[in-house]
Order: sequence, then C-alpha cells, then structure tokens
Amino acid sequence: MGQRNKSNSNSGSGSDTVHSPLVAYASMISLLTLCPPFVILLWYTMTLANGSVTQTWDYFNHNGLQSFLHIWPKPTLLAYQIIAVYAAFEAALQLLLPGETVYGPISPAGNRPVYKANGVAAYLVTLITYLALWWFGIFNPTTVYDHLGEIFSALIFGSFVFCIFLYIKGHLAPSSTDSGSSGNLIIDFYWGMELYPRIGKYFDIKVFTNCRFGMMSWAVLALTYCIKQYEENGKVSDSMLVNTTLMLVYVTKFFWWEAGYWNTMDIAHDRAGFYICWGCLVWVPSVYTSPGMYLVNHPVNLGIQLALFILVAGILCIYINYDCDRQRQEFRRTNGKCTVWGKAPSKIEASYTTTSGETKRSLLLTSGWWGLSRHFHYVPEILAAFFWTVPALFNHFLPYFYVIFLTILLFDRAKRDDDRCRSKYGKFWKLYCAKVPYRIVPGIY
Repeated sequence: MGQRNKSNSNSGSGSDTVHSPLVAYASMISLLTLCPPFVILLWYTMTLANGSVTQTWDYFNHNGLQSFLHIWPKPTLLAYQIIAVYAAFEAALQLLLPGETVYGPISPAGNRPVYKANGVAAYLVTLITYLALWWFGIFNPTTVYDHLGEIFSALIFGSFVFCIFLYIKGHLAPSSTDSGSSGNLIIDFYWGMELYPRIGKYFDIKVFTNCRFGMMSWAVLALTYCIKQYEENGKVSDSMLVNTTLMLVYVTKFFWWEAGYWNTMDIAHDRAGFYICWGCLVWVPSVYTSPGMYLVNHPVNLGIQLALFILVAGILCIYINYDCDRQRQEFRRTNGKCTVWGKAPSKIEASYTTTSGETKRSLLLTSGWWGLSRHFHYVPEILAAFFWTVPALFNHFLPYFYVIFLTILLFDRAKRDDDRCRSKYGKFWKLYCAKVPYRIVPGIY
C-alpha cells in the first residue's frame, strides 16, 4: 500500500501474484479486515496512550476487546467536511493547473495513458495555501490534529465506498480495454477492475488517489503535527523539525519525480482497487505520518550535533534514492546513449513478447546504482524512513512500525517484480541476474 515500486511491467492484471493462491487469498482477506481497525489502534496509541503498545494492551486487558468500539471515533460531519474540501481542492488543482503533457508506458492492451505533469505546482499551491490559512487566522491546522481520529474513521468508511464505486465502474463503464474481471468478487475488489480508470477524459483516478490525495496528505499532516506542537508549547522541538524537514524533503522529491512514478508498478501494473486506492487514501495519511504523530506530544531534545547528523544523513539517503531513479530514467530516455558515473553504461539488450504477440525490445541497466543490486534504490528509501523516525529515539517501539512495514513491503515487491520480469524477459533475465546477482542489499541479499 503506497508509492513504492520502480518497475515497468508487461502484465496488466492486478490479480497476478507470485504467492500461492491460498496464501494470496488469505492475505487479501486479512488486509481487508485488519487494516481498518489497525489505523484506529495506531492513532489511539500514538495520541492517547503515549505511543505505548503496553498501555494500549493494558486498556484492552482490563476492559475487554469490546471496548475497542468505545475508542473508535465516530465519523463526524466536520471530519467529512475537511476531507471533502481537501479532496475537491486537490482535484481542482489536478485538473486546472497547467502542466507538460507526459505519456505513460504502453499497456498490455496497447493503450498509452496521457498525463498532465503539474504535481510540483499542485504541491506548492497546497502547502502555501495551508500555511496562509493558518497565518491569517482563517483555518487552524490544529483542528485537523484535534479531530484526527474522526478524520481517519471517516476516511476508512468513505474510502471503502469509493472502492465499491471503482468496482462497479470497472464492471459497467471501464475507461479503457485494460480492465476485466477475474471472476472472483474478493479478488476484483481487492486488486481492482481497471488499470487506468478515469472520470471523463482528463481526470485520472489513480493519479488523484496515489499522488494528489495520498502523498499530498503526507506533507499536509507533517506540517499539521509541527504546527500543533508549536501551538501547544510555543516552540517546535529539534526532533520534530528534523522529522518534518526530512518527510517534506522526501515528498518534495516525489512530486519533482512524479512523472517517473507514472512508469512504476503502482500505476503501470497494479489496478485501481482496495490495495492501491484504499491504501493511498487511508494507509498513507495514517501510517506513513505516524512518527510525526507521536512526536507531537513527545518532543525530544536531540541537541544541535545529533539533530544535524540525522538531518544530513536523511537528506543524503533521499538524494541517493532520487539519483537511482534519475539514473535509470536518463538511461531509458537516451536509449542507453548516456554516461553512468562518468562511463558508458553497462547494459543487456532484452526482447519480450506482448500479450498481442508483438515483439518489443528493452534495455536493462547493469551499472551505476543498478549494478550494485536489482533494487538498490530500496536501501536508501528504508534508511531515509529510519532517519525521520529516529528523532523519536527508542522509548517506544510503535514509531518504528512504518520502517518495519516499509521494509516488508519493499522486500515483497522486489520478489514480485523479479518474478514478473523473469516471466517477461526469460533468458535475458537470467543473464541480468548473473550480472547483478543481489536483489536488494549488495553482498547480502
């Protein structure tokens, strides 16, 4: 769940899986049923139980599991109003702001999506507007924090309804031929019916859910937590400043690179269902921002030296993560006629056959960052998440949940990506793996 994989895929069916059918089906049911209550448990523990899993456990131990219904906030009208205004604002920016026309990869059914690259403009307008509303006393972001449980609750239910809409739309009015049913309602709802669903000709649903709602809310909530701490204490701790700065640098990097994201697994392979859309609408705002959520009421004084060390290390990791993507994008854009680390790139020329029987050619980069391991860019991404979490220090385990979740997610995606590429490229993938033997961590895995 989230914006995390850097891979073009020839497959368009979201129901494709590298796991056994039983494991895949069990995992789908588990995520459908367990993720929503976990979001509420995470919020409750971070904001009302001092980030202590033990304290939350003791609460249930004394009051019984049925007491979970007492701590689950009811969605309120205010929560839905905040979500609706934010969603409408981001949708308007997506549609109305000018941007360069960008073409996505050709899909398995031969479709090529067209996008308007205005993510950086939307990002800047969003943050400037949010800060201006606070500065001029029009809207106080602390309202968002104070009603965060209600907002997450409203998102949980509202996003389920949205996923049902996507399921019905996929059956009745698909936007392209990259759609279809697996014949199983659970699989169709979980993985999605359409690869590129749109409302009208120009409003791309996955760009909205993944980028303009999900990733944008990450930045908006990071600012919210920072402002809340300032309003409560009259100052912002250095730990919160490091956390907020690193998360904003990461999200800024994402929007700077947004057009590249449209070539990744999230967009070019995974269909628009619960996994991607509910994940971006709910999981990203709640789980990805959780270290900052914890720091609001638990400021840590790091001191200038430690704070600067963590900040520089985090920014370096984010830059390396960006440079990995930039290196491969430049390699693809120039068809291999570029330099990688000052030298001509090492590469493998691979051919593959599409579902329509057409033979196509791809270049696989085997030098630079991509010569270290097949998914080396996941290493700095996981480390960056660690560095914006470590300002919380180690009093509690839960702030590190996102780092652990991200590590599991990326290791699983690396396997899924490798298995798909093996199926797509055949003997050329064997050559590639012989040249770049490590999957993620050079010398280890």
